[in-house]
Amino acid sequence: SGVSRWAVISDIGLKLGVSRESLRRWVVQAEIDQGERPGVSREESAEIRRLRRENAELKRTNEILKLASAFFAKELDHPGMR
Repeated sequence: SGVSRWAVISDIGLKLGVSRESLRRWVVQAEIDQGERPGVSREESAEIRRLRRENAELKRTNEILKLASAFFAKELDHPGMR
């Protein structure tokens, strides 16, 4: 039929009480999630967020270990000096 996609989204948005733009974004994201459109899926976005949190935690842990290593190396160089 001659009805545009935007017109359908607009009509459904009005019926649901949802802004057209919100509904349009949901449709686009659903297409991405189903592999019908290029982009980052919700699952991939969640994995990226999880990996970023894990990376930040590992960086903090690494910094603590570096400080501890430096402290103990100093103690070994000068035993008994406190």
